[in-house]
Amino acid sequence: MFVPTNVVMTKVRINLARELVVQSMRTAQIITAELSCALHPHGLTIQQFNVLRILRGCHGKAATLQYVTERMIHKMSNTTRLVDKLIEKKLVARKQCEENRRKIDLLITPQGLALLQTLDPIIDEKELEITQGVQTDDIHQLLNTYETIQSKY
Repeated sequence: MFVPTNVVMTKVRINLARELVVQSMRTAQIITAELSCALHPHGLTIQQFNVLRILRGCHGKAATLQYVTERMIHKMSNTTRLVDKLIEKKLVARKQCEENRRKIDLLITPQGLALLQTLDPIIDEKELEITQGVQTDDIHQLLNTYETIQSKY
């Protein structure tokens, strides 16, 4: 493990709650970096990929910007700009809502679906690589732990 030279390592044991939080954050950073590297050659950020997957999950039905923002893993205030970039890339289409002309509906385009179809096996392989060596029972235990934490928020 790389430790910057200006950081003093302590032998004092931190409490378990802090250790879990810090190690979860480190792990999340590693996973994010690995997935970002897999997406970069395809011109997508991890947040853009997340938006495309959310829209694909709508199965051809339109989604509002608010819906997309609520479902995103990385909540951000600039979701509009993120979606605008996907529209520029012709991966997402925007149309005015028929019931409420002040609302904007978002749809994944055929190009967006095709890109996800290309990315699915790449991301599947990367996820398997990241979790290689972790036992199935341990994965279930981690998922249960994260579910318990997330249910409070």
